Amino acid sequence: MLPDVREVRIGDVPFGEGAAVALIAGPCVIESEDHCLTMARALAELAREAGIGFVFKASYDKANRTSLHSFRGPGLDEGLRILARVRTEMGVPVLSDVHSPAEAAAAGRVLDAVQVPAFLCRQTDLLLAAGRTGKPVAVKKGQFLAPWDMGGAVDKVRSTGNEDVLVTERGTTFGYNNLVVDMRGLGRIRALGVPVVFDATHSVQLPGGRGEASGGEREHVAALARAATGAGIDGLFLEVHDRPDEALCDGPNMLGLDALASLLATVRAIDRIVRG
Repeated sequence: MLPDVREVRIGDVPFGEGAAVALIAGPCVIESEDHCLTMARALAELAREAGIGFVFKASYDKANRTSLHSFRGPGLDEGLRILARVRTEMGVPVLSDVHSPAEAAAAGRVLDAVQVPAFLCRQTDLLLAAGRTGKPVAVKKGQFLAPWDMGGAVDKVRSTGNEDVLVTERGTTFGYNNLVVDMRGLGRIRALGVPVVFDATHSVQLPGGRGEASGGEREHVAALARAATGAGIDGLFLEVHDRPDEALCDGPNMLGLDALASLLATVRAIDRIVRG
C-alpha cells in the first residue's frame, strides 16, 4: 500500500492522501469553443463511467512551440472565457498553463488550478505568482531535471503560504528528439511530500522530431500509463483528442478519444491493487 502524501484538491477532485488515482485530461490546446465543450463533455462522461475523478485541461496559449508559425490557441482572455464556460456548464474543475506572473493572477481568478510548464519550472517569479493565486499549483518537471531537483520548485510555491502543490513527470531528455521515463523517479518525486502526476502523452513526444513540429509515438501511451499506475501515481495526465491526426497541436502524441475508456478501466483496476 502506498504511503499517504498531503491531499491536494482541484475543485472537488482529491489527489494524494489515499485517494484513488485521478484524471487530468483534454486537448493540448483550445482549438475552438465548440470543440472544447464537446471534448469536456465526452471526457467527463468517460471518467464518470470509470469511477475516476476528472479535471479538464486545455491550454489557452501554447507559448513554447517549435515553429513561429505553429498554432498557439485563442489567447488569455478568450481562452479563460471558454474554460469558465466549461467549468460552469460541465460542472468539472479546469486547469491550464500559465507563462508569466501577470498571466497567473488573471488565470487564478478563473481556473481551479494553474499549471507551470516544464520549461518554466525553475522560473522563480512565475512559481511565486502561481502560489499567490491561492489555487493548487501543478508544476511540470523540466525535461532537463532529475526528479529530486523539483524540491526547489515545490519550496518556492510553498514559500507563498500555498501548500497545494502537485508535480507532474513528463519524461527526461534522452539524446536528440527523444524522451525517456525513469519509473523510479515517480516515487522520488512523491517522497517530496506532494502528489505525483504522470503525463503519459508528453512522455512519448519526440521534441522537434518533425522539423518544424514535434513528433510522437502515441502507440506507447497506454503501456507507460499502466506502468506508472503500477509505480503508484496520484494522477494521470493525458492529452486526448477526438481526431488526433487532425489536431492543431501535439497530434502525434495525443491519445484518441476512442481509446480512453479501455485505458481508464485498466488504470482503475491497477490502482486498486496498488492501494491494497
